[in-house]
Amino acid sequence: MPRTNGSNNSIPSDRPADDAEAGLDALAQNSVPESRLVGSSPAMIKLRKLVHAVAQKDCTVLIRGDSGTGKELVARTLHDQSKRAQGAFVAVDCTGLRDTLLESQLFGHVKGAFTGAEQNTIGFIRAADGGTLFLDEIGELEPKTQAKLLRVLQERVVVPLGSVKPVPINVRIFAATHRDLKKMVAHGQFREDLYFRLDVVTVAAPKLSERRTDVVPLCEHFLREVAALYEEPVKRLSSEAVKVLNAYDWPGNVRELANAVEHAVVFSKRAEIDVLDLPDRVRGVSAEPLKLDLVDGPIIPLESAERGLIVRALKATNGNQSRAAEMLLIDRRRLNRKVLRYGLDHLITPGADESTPMPRSARAAGE
Repeated sequence: MPRTNGSNNSIPSDRPADDAEAGLDALAQNSVPESRLVGSSPAMIKLRKLVHAVAQKDCTVLIRGDSGTGKELVARTLHDQSKRAQGAFVAVDCTGLRDTLLESQLFGHVKGAFTGAEQNTIGFIRAADGGTLFLDEIGELEPKTQAKLLRVLQERVVVPLGSVKPVPINVRIFAATHRDLKKMVAHGQFREDLYFRLDVVTVAAPKLSERRTDVVPLCEHFLREVAALYEEPVKRLSSEAVKVLNAYDWPGNVRELANAVEHAVVFSKRAEIDVLDLPDRVRGVSAEPLKLDLVDGPIIPLESAERGLIVRALKATNGNQSRAAEMLLIDRRRLNRKVLRYGLDHLITPGADESTPMPRSARAAGE
């Protein structure tokens, strides 16, 4: 199901019973496959075992992990393996719950509670009744909202904005954060009583750097997803690309890896993704031109070296093939064939003036 984004259009309302049930049925839909927790590293095997055990009990769960580690996927897996799997899974981004209007999205409101409140709304908590509520980035909630959420956890009731009547709920709550809630409690930034209510069971989503053997399986998973998205054949990784991907630290974790794979698919013109198709940061390429060390530098495939030199020549000449051919001391037509072979036509500047003077940096590189 689409992630809750905090817009007013997504607030569930007190409509006729049939309409309300249809809305909850839509929220309950979950198309995420069972294999979403990809990887066979020790860290992932441990995580899957923990998730399976915790899913069976109807307890509150706190999911910790750095940004991009897949905390929401952990939450969805917990939901799908629980007794509430047929119920709604409602994900709420707590970074958007910053004022009265947005607070009403979580707890609901009654007609006339504030300017523009033209009808009753049930809010996301009641929309998850019988299912699971996932509160992402719980550490971003303001103190007032923290207090109201504490009452929900303690008494299992919701009081809509503008009302004094509590409404019973049957909801399992998962919360996630990349912040250290204990430190926030110590600094008075997070309620201690709410922290203990949330921290019944803690599940940690590992960093990608802690599960390096999962990098290639994850890449293959994302390659299939991107191929389905773009409706094209699944590409494969070259052996050299695999080496680079395994050597990178992935500070952005799985999210960064997914973006890098899509980037490579977009720029690769062949069935095989090469090193040069990967983002510069992954390849360790700085903004300064690299010097090619043919004596002591690392040995790379001849095609990769040739492709890299053509890329540098085209960039140095602003996409002018004639000037690039002069730099490389080859015939322009031969260069054009190589450009097409390596899928570098996107670096060519259409209608480049053959008389355009070669840039100083290009002349120096060709001398």
